Amino acid sequence: MGTCSSTPAMCFAKKRNKSIDNNNGGVRKKIKGTAVLMKKNVLDLNDFGASFVDRVHEFLGKGVLLQFVSVVHGDQANGKQGNLGKPAYLEKWSTKITSVTAGDTLFGITFDWDEAIGVPGAFIIRNHHQSQFYLKTLTLEDVPGHGRVHFICNSWVYPTKHYKYDRVFFSNKTYLPRDTPEPLRRYREQELINLQGDGSGMLKEWDRVYDYAYYNDLGMPDKGPEHARPVLGGSDKYPYPRRGRSGRVPTKADPNTESRLPLLSLDFYVPRDERFSQAKMSDFLADALKSIGQILLPEIASLFDRTPNEFDTFQNVLNLYEGGIKLPNAVPHCEIRDCIPWEMLKELVRSDGERFLKFPMPDVIKRDKSAWKADEEFAREMLAGVNPVVIRRLQEFPPVSKLDPNVYGNQTSSMTREQIESNMNGLTAIKKNKLFILDHHDALMPYLRRINATPTKTYASRILVLLRDDGTLKPLAIELSLPHPQGDLHGATIHVFTPAEHGIGGSVWQLAKAYVCVNDSGYHQLISHWLNTHAAIEPFVIATHRQLSVLHPIYKLLHPHFRDTMYINALARQILINAGGVVERTVFPAKYAMEMSAVIYKNWNFT
Repeated sequence: MGTCSSTPAMCFAKKRNKSIDNNNGGVRKKIKGTAVLMKKNVLDLNDFGASFVDRVHEFLGKGVLLQFVSVVHGDQANGKQGNLGKPAYLEKWSTKITSVTAGDTLFGITFDWDEAIGVPGAFIIRNHHQSQFYLKTLTLEDVPGHGRVHFICNSWVYPTKHYKYDRVFFSNKTYLPRDTPEPLRRYREQELINLQGDGSGMLKEWDRVYDYAYYNDLGMPDKGPEHARPVLGGSDKYPYPRRGRSGRVPTKADPNTESRLPLLSLDFYVPRDERFSQAKMSDFLADALKSIGQILLPEIASLFDRTPNEFDTFQNVLNLYEGGIKLPNAVPHCEIRDCIPWEMLKELVRSDGERFLKFPMPDVIKRDKSAWKADEEFAREMLAGVNPVVIRRLQEFPPVSKLDPNVYGNQTSSMTREQIESNMNGLTAIKKNKLFILDHHDALMPYLRRINATPTKTYASRILVLLRDDGTLKPLAIELSLPHPQGDLHGATIHVFTPAEHGIGGSVWQLAKAYVCVNDSGYHQLISHWLNTHAAIEPFVIATHRQLSVLHPIYKLLHPHFRDTMYINALARQILINAGGVVERTVFPAKYAMEMSAVIYKNWNFT
């Protein structure tokens, strides 16, 4: 065997390209290309060490290597895979000055082209540096017989030591599997296998695996039974959409529950390309931390000292708009290496000198601090607020329940025509499709006993509204229900309330509307928003990457809509929907929030 005096990467590439090296009769030409990427130190100001080592690697000949794959000529001796061109390296990495505040950096690259390659349909890249970089695009100019060839990459490329396979990027074209050029087929198939993984082991940040898991990472049973939560998914009792697998070790107390990271750690696994950009992360932290006040218990409790975690007066509520809260100097019980730097959070949350948790004043409160009391404003917010999609036209009166009568008895509404007709101005609204209902009765009733055994108290609610000729809604009646004290088979204990403005009746009517708002807001957070939007779409994100190549036209259509979904869901499992998280502290089902959402999911239909 002969010897090779080049770098190991060059030697390896030469061995793989003997067929092209021996093509002495072909036309040869040098073609120029431009790679657009972001170095890691642009996004990580503390990673200058890795940047220095990268320059040393460049000096030793260990650069960023690229080889083109032919889309027209296959290697018969290698399963008709596309011929590989001679390797080339990104140029002037060591001398290129890149500002830590800059984004894109352009690198030139020069390739030896010959007829054995023809038109490149893909390229292999090997990063022999110490640190990763984000490759955005690669563009070739004047490819003989074709012209410009463009590759849209948008992916993190880690050092080659982390991969057991070659990183491959395809040109910006689409093919159905049956129409894929023969030289690219095996590359296409192998890339999907790489993305699917083998279903084992704890996944690392450089892994690109899209795999499924149940929601078994919400509880912390090692801290005691009160912190345990059921596994959601994989059972008839608690069905749930799948999440992305991370493969962390199980807890000691329950082998079916996956261990959790420290509360404010962001070191959880999702495929690296699914993580937020730096700008997106800053925006997320700034917005989300306004709603995470419950973790600052000492500061919050000092405001509401008569009843900790509750508002004592309406002025306490207004203080969130008028005063805000002073941030503590540090988060207790938080390892620095595992947590978001607190000083950075303080800078992210408030850059204008205002206090933490000072929310922007709503326009309606700017005009009138008591406007929320009016029925007109209550109905307007119901329609223009966060959860209008669950409002339905009333199709039968009185409203009926779909709960199993063999389990829950008679749950039919107790509203009467006499109770609502007095506010309808003589209209026969049902016949004219003028009556609508916001019905959270069936969703809440099965869990009311457990919810009301916690410090939280609520009712199952129904509210009827009238669509008036001017397009506004008018509340007609509110029904609040509790499980029957003698048992579920006895049905519900039901109270119906109608509009009143003065005296005890007026106060009770305001309280009934408040329960409707609480239920509607909580249902929005848990079901309409989290479950039916975030959680339900994640299996589609995973399946798309596992089953559809980046060359597939449907992949090109779907991929932009899936951006950030897996990462925002992982963040939710880390700090929002976990045991003791923000949702359990702020939404009425408390510790039963996620469990209840799984039971409601049984009746959900994608269409």
